Amino acid sequence: MLRIHFLAALAALALAWPGIAAEGKPVKMNSTADHTKFKELQRTFASGPEVTKACLTCHTEAAGQVHRTKHWTWEFLNPANQQRLGKKNVINNFCISIPSNYAFCTSCHVGYGWKDANFDFSVEENVDCLACHDTTGSYKKLPGLAGHPPVKDTEAPPGSGKIVKGIDLTKVAQKVGKTSRDTCGSCHFFGGGGDGVKHGDMDSSLASPDKELDVHMDATGLDFTCGTCHMTSSHDVPGSRYTPVAVDRGGAHLRGKEDKSSPATCQSCHGQSPHKGRGVPAKLNDHTDKVACQTCHIPAIARGGVATKTNWDWSTAGKLSPEGKPILKKDEKGRIIYDSKKGDFTLGENVVPEYVWFNGDITYTLLNDKIENSDGITKINALGGSPSDGRSMIWPMKIFRGTQPYDPENRTLVTPHTAGNDDTAYWKNFGWEKAIDSGMKVSGAPFSGKVGFIKTEMSWPITHMVAPKDKALGCNDCHARNGRLDKVSGIYIPGRDGHPLINTLGWLAAGGLLCGVSLHGLIRFLRRKH
Repeated sequence: MLRIHFLAALAALALAWPGIAAEGKPVKMNSTADHTKFKELQRTFASGPEVTKACLTCHTEAAGQVHRTKHWTWEFLNPANQQRLGKKNVINNFCISIPSNYAFCTSCHVGYGWKDANFDFSVEENVDCLACHDTTGSYKKLPGLAGHPPVKDTEAPPGSGKIVKGIDLTKVAQKVGKTSRDTCGSCHFFGGGGDGVKHGDMDSSLASPDKELDVHMDATGLDFTCGTCHMTSSHDVPGSRYTPVAVDRGGAHLRGKEDKSSPATCQSCHGQSPHKGRGVPAKLNDHTDKVACQTCHIPAIARGGVATKTNWDWSTAGKLSPEGKPILKKDEKGRIIYDSKKGDFTLGENVVPEYVWFNGDITYTLLNDKIENSDGITKINALGGSPSDGRSMIWPMKIFRGTQPYDPENRTLVTPHTAGNDDTAYWKNFGWEKAIDSGMKVSGAPFSGKVGFIKTEMSWPITHMVAPKDKALGCNDCHARNGRLDKVSGIYIPGRDGHPLINTLGWLAAGGLLCGVSLHGLIRFLRRKH
């Protein structure tokens, strides 16, 4: 009897004591549900919307939540200046614009069927659950299919002879799980039309990075997913490229305490005094009111072996071979540096960011805005910030430079129809006038029929590829002439700045002190016998 009581006590202890697991059936540890057992998913799916309809039988509120997010609408109203932004409205200097190119661009939309301006945003089955929740790595959406995955073998691009295997939607649906760097990265790593094109601090090397590339996402270390920082609620992902938080004066977020500030800032975890200890660490904390964490802790971008584009020149597009065929040119590493469809590219790895004062304000040059100086540089997104406004910090930026078409008579940017197999698409006919006329009609904007080219810039705040602390910038990287912050005005930086008169007086004082000490030593030497 005593033995029975003893064994019962051991069993109870195994259930209650941390670290002692009771034996039982094998279970999934990364999910509370095994989707292979759901009857709704034990069928063949012919399309993405069919999968979503099955998902909604249990996740009844999910589509409605997605419908309220920027990922769905591709639209955002800036509350500060009332500009209507979002991918649907802005013009950029890489792929240029979405109108008339919907079927290609929406391969990165979290929905199905957005092929033109008549897309119905209210239909719940149009939400693509698998784009964010696939765990198989086999789910993909091809340009030109309006956000639909290829459910049967498909030639892509058309006429290339390359076949993409059809996706088994049942297999993918039964293996859904949490979002990951892979699912977020399937779009965000490839923004701008290719791996690492747009941002420079996001590319496919972050799918499984080591500590040297990103100390937070290190696949064998902290292994952060995107959602670790961009803590999502009701499918709404915090963080914005249109109204970013440039200065966070709050402290670290505490569990259980409501905090409506962004969870995606450095301060939301590290607080306002991240450097612990006395001496040098304390001095480093003195910098945090003017210098963004990223300025020191992201010494370079495109560090993972994937080059980022730094310049895109559309004005050189359209060159053809003697046989009238499009041309591709590659550099010594096999990277494309010229494409007849897109023009010339400049690429870079281990790119040093550029540094500016930034307060989070961004004003875009939109389709109907007049370009006042066509001989200068048009800033697609002009950043706010100054050393004296009390809400700016020195931030690292990737500044993407380009040359793109515009209307010199109406003095506006344009939205050309580039992608497609129809006669008005630039990639089909290599005629700017026809392509721009077609695209501007879809945008509902006037076009004079004249085409010019204008130099533009877009600025992207750098926040990823955080290096280990021993690889952060040192004092001499900034406190020196021709250092990292050489072009940042409005602040006195010891080692970089100086006044000629003060420098002269300082050297005279130092020289006088040296002479005095030398003279004193000489007198002591001569009078040593006394």
